[in-house]
Amino acid sequence: MTASTLIECSFKLPQSYRAKDILRFNQRDPLAIAESVDQQALSKGLLWHGQPARLAIQFKYNAIADVQLSIDGLAHKNDESVLQQIASRLLGLTQDIEAFELAYKNHPQIGLLIAQNPGLRVPTCASFFEAITWAITGQQISVSAAVSIRRKLIQLVGVEHSSGLLCYPDAQRVIEIEVGALRQLGYSGTKVEALLGVSEMVIEHQALLACIPTEETVTAIYQRLSEIKGIGPWTINYGLLRGLGWLDGALQGDAGVRRSLQTLLSQPEKLTEPQAQHWLAPFKPWRALVAAHLWQYDHPIKLV
Repeated sequence: MTASTLIECSFKLPQSYRAKDILRFNQRDPLAIAESVDQQALSKGLLWHGQPARLAIQFKYNAIADVQLSIDGLAHKNDESVLQQIASRLLGLTQDIEAFELAYKNHPQIGLLIAQNPGLRVPTCASFFEAITWAITGQQISVSAAVSIRRKLIQLVGVEHSSGLLCYPDAQRVIEIEVGALRQLGYSGTKVEALLGVSEMVIEHQALLACIPTEETVTAIYQRLSEIKGIGPWTINYGLLRGLGWLDGALQGDAGVRRSLQTLLSQPEKLTEPQAQHWLAPFKPWRALVAAHLWQYDHPIKLV
């Protein structure tokens, strides 16, 4: 019988915490093969040091989030602290939105965005690898199509936790998949190259990706990713945002950001990327957070 391990931790949540944003982000797949969500809880299948695991988050009414990691296997020495770090990021608690809202609550445009969605945090993935591969999968296709391909990838790898949830694959599992099999899932040739290139990069630079992101580490990650064919600025910045909670990525290349910014500024013409970049530049180090607010501006929750 396989040994199992349970690791637990809890977080006190801010008064303005928006648990529904986290839950909705993890409801992208209606078939729920790897994520199970209800009104107060999230369960997610993932690989933990290559072993099937189930990450469960329960939001309590007393502003507490209880986190459990159930591993089909043995824990490693520092797993408790690693879980705390990952869960804190996944919950958006590493994002200094209080400082952002205090700095810009009276800004003529940003203040309007904050008033519409106070306490907004950017939901993140459980790992940088999941985020960057999701960004690659979603390049230039609809969200529903990307969800379908993502599901097929998870099913192809086929690692199941004892709870019944399938686990999102890690870089080692993906790099072992044959090119033809990835093409059959719906990935283009360029996306296959990007997917395998990212897998190799993540395997080689696990220590760098495990660090708390700083300007220095983000610059190093950006440089390594930019050397991979099929990986452009939008994909990198989106991966940094969803994977590491890095709030200063430049997302002026996102069509939804530019559309909302056009509406916010009451501009009759579509904004170009250079125009959006110029407008976002003064909001460093929160440019990606501003982009997240623009995703929400007069729109429902964005699930990309």
